Amino acid sequence: MEYEVNIAGVAADLGAINEVLCAADPAAVVDLDPFTPVLRVSAAVTTGELLGLLHETGCEVPPNAVRPRPSVCCGGCGG
Repeated sequence: MEYEVNIAGVAADLGAINEVLCAADPAAVVDLDPFTPVLRVSAAVTTGELLGLLHETGCEVPPNAVRPRPSVCCGGCGG
């Protein structure tokens, strides 16, 4: 799943977030949008799991801060 997480006004340790996400899904990718306070996340986790993982790192965002994005997977790579 792909998500956008609004982290405006919230402390977010990108290294710690990457670590817990990769522990849950070794293929997870997370980065910070350079123009907005938004984390972009791609990981095989549910919205609830993502919230829990973020909270583990001290990134206390409310549920409405997490927005699932539509899949862009074409299935061509077999993944």
